[in-house]
Parts: sequence; structure tokens; C-alpha cells
Amino acid sequence: MEWYAVFLAIFGAIVLLTAWLPLWLKELPLSLPMFCIGTGVLLTWSPLLPIDWANPLENRYITERMTEFVVIVSLMGAGLKLDRPIGWRNWGMTWRLLFIAMPITIAGVALLGWAVLGLGIAAALLLGAALAPTDPVLASDVQVGPPQSGEEDEVRFALTSEAGLNDGAAFPFVYLAIAIALSQASGEPFFANWLLVDVIWKVSAGLAIGWIGGWVMGHLTFRLPNRAALARSNDGFAALGITCLAYGTTELANGYGFLAVFVAAVAFRAVERRHRYHRNLHSFAEQIERLVMMVLLVCFGAAIAEGTIFGGLSWPVVFVAALVLLVLRPLSGWISLAGHPAPYHEKLAISFFGIRGLGSFYYVAYALGQAEFDGAQVIWVTVCCVVLVSIVIHGIAVTPIMKRLDRYRTSMRSATGPPRGQPPAIQRPRH
Repeated sequence: MEWYAVFLAIFGAIVLLTAWLPLWLKELPLSLPMFCIGTGVLLTWSPLLPIDWANPLENRYITERMTEFVVIVSLMGAGLKLDRPIGWRNWGMTWRLLFIAMPITIAGVALLGWAVLGLGIAAALLLGAALAPTDPVLASDVQVGPPQSGEEDEVRFALTSEAGLNDGAAFPFVYLAIAIALSQASGEPFFANWLLVDVIWKVSAGLAIGWIGGWVMGHLTFRLPNRAALARSNDGFAALGITCLAYGTTELANGYGFLAVFVAAVAFRAVERRHRYHRNLHSFAEQIERLVMMVLLVCFGAAIAEGTIFGGLSWPVVFVAALVLLVLRPLSGWISLAGHPAPYHEKLAISFFGIRGLGSFYYVAYALGQAEFDGAQVIWVTVCCVVLVSIVIHGIAVTPIMKRLDRYRTSMRSATGPPRGQPPAIQRPRH
């Protein structure tokens, strides 16, 4: 059999289905990630194209690089979507989720890893840091719509902005886990270097380079004379250039590239909010993100079917996964939003939809390449279990819950006007 031709045929069919299925799945309690994982399982069990290289335990570097790429593209898309100007009040829910919910989640998961899974301090902290952030890739079903679409209610905005920022905010805790693991092996102190370099410098570099880079690119795109302005080209692939430039320069400066990419996108929008070129950039970033996500989730499904990953599955792992998704994230989210004027059902939805995904794979793959962690297989199995259960539970729940919220919001708006504290939607451009 000509395996290359079979591969191209199957790949083409999956790409076409990936483009078509979201239109069909909008009305069903299913999601594209669920379909991709199922496809990987079927391919592994079929004689057509067995996939035997998808195990992240055996291909850590490939896992790290592919998840890294899809996350930074997703972060650029998330930043470009946000119509709301950044500010302490406008982003009130975001700051609560970032500074209250995420640290509680990290501490809770780390405690579960230590007490239930028997992990050491460094491994338990790595597990907590990997599973705390809301994933920007797989959370697209609960995010705001394209730029200037008007689909920016409090629930969608909070989850989009949270996913954009907490991927970078979790990195100091990943580095803390790495520092503890290295210190345990060498006996050298770690806290001062971690605080000065991994927290203060890297966060500052990510914020500064991201904002300056986005501001400069925004002026080059929109503020130059008409013949020289990049927006005149209408080329969406410029989004990929902005993404890679922001990420690469920040990483070269030893900063947090994830943080820089999202901040660059927000700064880019701040220069010119209403131009239709934003839609081109977002559309291209979304298409690249979906394609790479499809490949990764098919590989994830193949790894599940192959059996090595979940060969170490145990009841303690299942117990921890259930607690993380059904208790810890909803509880930490609810605590962080206490006192916010949003309706309680919206706060419940935000707390529940803490979707875990490909970013978690990246953190584990990256950390395991930097230091030796006891219980590495337990970490992988737990992360894979949490991500799989998240994809299934949230994928089934997202359509009916979001539809119900939209119906309630429409009825309330018609009766009382826009919800309190929510800025009016930006009008569509008239270009």
C-alpha cells in the first residue's frame, strides 16, 4: 500500500471535516476536539494508518514544540478578539480569576498531587501549575466572537481574557517547580534567583516587550500613509508574523513569550479598534490554530488508543481529575468572583468552564526537559486524564449552557437594557 497517498487522503478528509464540522456541531452537545480525539482512536485501531509515534512520553520534544506553537497562535487570536479596552474596571472579572482563582487552583492541585498521588513537592507543584490555566485553544467555544462582532458578554469576555493572561501567569510556578527539583538534586538555594529572574524580570519583559511590540506594529499597520500601511494589503498571514516576532524577541530577552503574545495583540487592537483588517488577522490565526489543534488532538486520541499513557491510570488519578474539574476550579472561580455584581448564573458558568487542554501538555513537556521529576509518568497520566475529561464534559455542556445564558441575557436586555457594568458593544465599522 502507498502509505503516503493514504496519509494525504486521510489528512485532506480530516481538514475538510475540521472546516465543516463546527457549523454542524453548533447545534449539538458535541465539540470539534471530541471528534478529533475519536478520529485518532479509530486511525490507531484501523489498518489504514496506524499512529505509533504520538505518545508524549516518548516524544517529549515534539509535544513541547507543537503545543507551544498552537498556544501562541491561539493567544494572538484571543487578544485580537477583545473589543473592550484594557482597564482595572473593564477587566474586573479577569483580574479576580487571575490573582485569586488561579493561585487557589495551583495550591489545591498541588495538595491533591502530594496527598492523593504521592508526588513530591516539586512534582506536585508542576502538576498544579500545568492544570491551573484555562486553555486558550480548547476554550474557543466559550470565548467572544470575532473582532467587532458584538459577541462580548461578561461570560465570554472573562473566559477569553483569563485564558489569554493566565497561560503566562502560570509560568512562574512552573519555573518554581523546576527550581525546587534542581535544588533538591544540587543542594543549592533557589528562591532569590527564582523571584528576581523568573518572576520580576520575565514577567516585566513579557509585559513590556509585548506592549511596545504591539504598539509599534499597530502604528506600522494603521498609522503610516495609505500606500505604506500594512492594513492596505488585507493579508491575514501578518498575524502569524506578529505572533512569532513577539514570541521570539521576548524569549531572546529571557521573558515570558506567552504573556508577550497576548499583550501584543491587546496593544495592537488599542492602536486602532474599528478597522476591518482585524477580522482578516483573526480569521487567519483561527484557521492556523484549528488546523494544528486538529493534528495534536488526533495524536492525543492515538496515544489514548495505543494504551501506554493510560496504562498507568488508577483510581487516585481519576479521583484527582474529577476533583480538579468538578470541585476545585468551580470553587476557586466562585470564591474569586464573590462580591462581583454579575448575576450568579453567569458567575457559575465562568467558574465551571475552566477548560484544560494543550497548554497543560506544553508545561509538562517543557518542565520535564529542564529537570528530573519523580513521578513523571503519574504527572502525564493525570494531565491527560484531566484534559480528556474536560474535553468531554465541557464539550457536551457548552452548547446548551451558553444558549441558555444567551436567551436569558436577551430577555433581560429587552426588559431592562444592557447589563449593569457592561460597556456598550462597539459598532461595526463602515469601511
